[in-house]
Amino acid sequence: MTNSDFRPISGVDLPRFAGIATFMRLPHIALDDERLSQVDIGLIGVPWDGGTTNRPGPRHAPRQLRDLSSMVRHENGATRIRPYDLANCADLGDVGPNPADVEDSMQRITAFYDRVKTAGIMPLTAGGDHLSSLPILRSLGRDRPLGMIHFDSHTDLFHSYFGGFKYTHGTPFRRAVEEGLLDPKRVCMIGIRGPAYDFEDRDFADAVGIRVIPIEEFHARGVEDVMTEAREIVGSGETYVSYDIDFIDPAFAPGTGTPEIGGPNSYQALQVVRELRGLNIVGADMVEVSPPFDTSGATAFLGITVMFELLCVMAEIISKRPGKN
Repeated sequence: MTNSDFRPISGVDLPRFAGIATFMRLPHIALDDERLSQVDIGLIGVPWDGGTTNRPGPRHAPRQLRDLSSMVRHENGATRIRPYDLANCADLGDVGPNPADVEDSMQRITAFYDRVKTAGIMPLTAGGDHLSSLPILRSLGRDRPLGMIHFDSHTDLFHSYFGGFKYTHGTPFRRAVEEGLLDPKRVCMIGIRGPAYDFEDRDFADAVGIRVIPIEEFHARGVEDVMTEAREIVGSGETYVSYDIDFIDPAFAPGTGTPEIGGPNSYQALQVVRELRGLNIVGADMVEVSPPFDTSGATAFLGITVMFELLCVMAEIISKRPGKN
């Protein structure tokens, strides 16, 4: 059974506009807290956009996401999953990045996730730009390459930028494949679209066996059919989920650095996550919310709702572990 200490504060007990903001109104458990060993799923902020090549701002996302998460209640209205009945969940705080040094920030992020991994906690991350995924994978995928389902309008498989610089939000998964953190034949990228500099990224995907599902195919086939293929690709092996908010059409999520027209609507954005149920997920992230480009908070509200859907899927996985209940 779950511990009542790891449940959100109810809006019936304390108005949702009151109190200190944490993810989903959960308790904040620092990495040196003696209760850390009881946590099953840790929600983590990575307030860092050192890999952004054009419009910055995702460094501010974790704060806005925490604020908007007070709108999220305890039960999934579609799937009926009550995640806090299935797993002990907590806000583990933010990784402290170095805003002046990309590589030092990545080392800090990896070190933080090493501690989370050692504690046996499944991480659910709020970025940050998409380069944040690479140092997380350097921790979670160190012992064996992971599969990945990646929702995005970009592949993030480019080799380099501006004369050979290898670490941007357009390169994390190229590096992850090169470093053996991802098994490319167990990677599926969904929603890819928009104008391109060239097709170097798609050529790399074809060369190593990554399945790219462009948005035209997504719309033609529908959510259920596409997600059935994605599930088959990753199989029963350990899988990471990376969700870029720009996967969603900017009519619904304008607050992001590199929006691309023609994406899924907000309902489809939630449907694809529900289709992840039953996979062997070891961690997930939701990245690239940029509050300066949507001060209304609507993009962040959609982002944190995606995170709640991910949390429901992850909590169900935890509940099926031997001896959990």
